[in-house]
Amino acid sequence: MSRCFFVSLLLAAALVLSSCASSSSREPKDVDTSSRKYTSEDAASYEMNQIKKIPDADFLKALWRSKLLVINNQNLAGAQSLYASYEAKTVAQYRKAISQKDYLEALRLFNSLDAVEYSGLSELKMQRPELEAAIKRSVPGLSSAASNFTNLAACVKGTVTIYVDKGVKVQGRVGRTDAVLGSGFFIDKAGYIITNHHVISDCVDPEYKGFARLYIYLAEDSDTRIPAKIVGYDENVDLALLKTEVDAPYVFALGSSESLDVGDKVYAIGSPLGLDRTLTSGIISSKDRELFSAGKVFQIDAAVNSGNSGGPLIDSNGDVQAIVFAGVQNYQGLNFAIPVEYLRYELPIFYSRGKRKGGWIGCYGRTKKRAGSGAANEGLTVEYVMPSSPAALAGINVGETIVEVGGMSVTSLDEFKADFMRREVGTIVKIKALDSAGKKKTHIVYLDERPKAPGKEVHAHDVIAQALVPLLGMELNRNSSLNRNQYVISRIVRGSVADSSGFSVDDTVSVQDVQLDPEGEYASVQIYAKKRNNGYLDVAVGYTVPLDSQNYF
Repeated sequence: MSRCFFVSLLLAAALVLSSCASSSSREPKDVDTSSRKYTSEDAASYEMNQIKKIPDADFLKALWRSKLLVINNQNLAGAQSLYASYEAKTVAQYRKAISQKDYLEALRLFNSLDAVEYSGLSELKMQRPELEAAIKRSVPGLSSAASNFTNLAACVKGTVTIYVDKGVKVQGRVGRTDAVLGSGFFIDKAGYIITNHHVISDCVDPEYKGFARLYIYLAEDSDTRIPAKIVGYDENVDLALLKTEVDAPYVFALGSSESLDVGDKVYAIGSPLGLDRTLTSGIISSKDRELFSAGKVFQIDAAVNSGNSGGPLIDSNGDVQAIVFAGVQNYQGLNFAIPVEYLRYELPIFYSRGKRKGGWIGCYGRTKKRAGSGAANEGLTVEYVMPSSPAALAGINVGETIVEVGGMSVTSLDEFKADFMRREVGTIVKIKALDSAGKKKTHIVYLDERPKAPGKEVHAHDVIAQALVPLLGMELNRNSSLNRNQYVISRIVRGSVADSSGFSVDDTVSVQDVQLDPEGEYASVQIYAKKRNNGYLDVAVGYTVPLDSQNYF
């Protein structure tokens, strides 16, 4: 990182790129900067003023930004004292969290102080292992003793039917009961239950204006409707933690699905179509299906149907290895389950915070395979960095390969995202990467809240020549001063839409239109191209691509 970074930051502040769902993406008009003489000192002073405007509640973001300011401007008057003030505030908040026994918050602050290399870290009252142990002791499901497993039939007692009462729906002048059915299972004697977020989503969706009340039925008492409340949830991973005032008849122990392999036998328990106490068996069909943007899930062949969602997937010892996600409609035998590791990461935040927010730093990338090694991985290659994102401000560049996060090595996108799943949004983290020459670089990054549709943010913050990298996998350079929509492809991302469509570097492309659907889920891209693989004949191509994927991080 250099002082040029702050010059670009100041120029970026003067340029506002806007887009909306109903209009196509256009390149910004050329900006005349000939009369503007910004120096690196001007940019640094501007950044200092911006840091001072950050709300007090976001003091960790201010700590991070002021740390970057000090790194890049050692001699800037006031920069060091500004950073020192936020460092002192962070330490004070850490001590307050310890006194209040809010160990999750203390861990967030400790990790952030570690990332900015706070000199007094070793003198703090509780270190990371102690904090993690204290969190584990206080969280249901993580603190519970092993289950009293005797046989598979006994496990059925620990499952429940989830019932969301939505009142009466009128169709064709006839009123019918409107309800959602799902499954769940106890993870603690005090009545804590796990299920899928989509089963109870109407109870927490701020846009849902109808009636919704949450209840459960015990496996051994299908007549008594018991009220339940929602403790925490994460729509990205599709998990939720519930609480009922009952003494759980059976408590499941959380296993470790990392030991599972394709072909291993598993058992699903739930209430398919409302038929409670149903146990089915099957095998793990695959361990790496991309069903959610948060991470990979299992594919299973155990028979599950609507109503099984949220039930446990267990091994022959009765340990939970995954949480069932009901099958795809009209495709018999195509069913999925969420690895229990995700639940372990989520439980502390569900219990202490309620809603779990996903984190990101504003990048798009892919796992890097070691040349000539087949399936061996060696890191996460950064293919795109969104302007003004935490990654951009931290100095992460396209082409770098991330190999370490928070002191732990990562060899793939999955490992990187698993590490972020363990961290709360608003945490500062240290990332190490290799540049194109193999030189190791250190970046200090702030974990921001992941947008619902990252591609929509990219569309709003970047020019189309760069925005098509995460959307289609092609980077463009303008090759005509007369036609602002005319480009030449300068880079193709391997495995992307552009790659599979046969595009090549140096192909000529004319971007005709980019539209976002009203819901912000998909982008429609219309282009004309002269593809080398087609003998440079003009072809019109249209793509509909999702604005979210696992490759955003």
